Amino acid sequence: MLLIDLDPQGNASTGLGLGRNARNDGTYALLLGSRRLAEVIRPTSVPDLAIIPSDSDLVGAEIELADLDDREHRLRSALATAPDIMQRYDYVFLDCPPSLGLLTLNALVACHDVLVPLQCEFFALEGVSHITQTVERVRRALNPELSLEGLVLTMHDRRNKFSDAVAADARAFFKEKVYETVIPRNIRISEAPSHGLPVTLYDFRSSGAQAYVRLAVEFRRRDRARGRRMQPA
Repeated sequence: MLLIDLDPQGNASTGLGLGRNARNDGTYALLLGSRRLAEVIRPTSVPDLAIIPSDSDLVGAEIELADLDDREHRLRSALATAPDIMQRYDYVFLDCPPSLGLLTLNALVACHDVLVPLQCEFFALEGVSHITQTVERVRRALNPELSLEGLVLTMHDRRNKFSDAVAADARAFFKEKVYETVIPRNIRISEAPSHGLPVTLYDFRSSGAQAYVRLAVEFRRRDRARGRRMQPA
């Protein structure tokens, strides 16, 4: 599996043990064309998981991409130049920034499916409506294969009735698109990134880790039902 970190904050990279001083060339270099795909892929502490990290220069990528030709297709084109490398991975996940800028647009043009984490908070529901509209616009204009694969409810606090209300609203509107698995608020999930580990390696027995294990199982089940793998278009 390959993870491409397109978020300038680089939380996915940090959470897999790659500090900012250790990343060097990553997604910025790939998007701007100064490095080839094979030169930016790194191994991680997780077996069979590689990453293209978010490097420090990615902060300015939105401005630089705006002046480039074919700016929405930079990532897709970069991945297409190395089909032999891409065929090594059963899944390619793209971690996007929270804003709907050129970095996120590059991800939407390059992928088949969108999996949206939805915090069980009121304002998160408003954000999801914007994302679904953007997915539809990108599908019509730039990537006809794009679809909303599903939503995952996260940061659910069972002590807070409002978390349940948000979850119920999401299921009522998006129906089967919402995953059955719910990720709870859990201190181990919060602690794990500071140790450079995913929660499943940091504390496998924790409720947060077990929730993510169930999520992975459900994702695989849904993926088999669709009959295709989540790979770049």
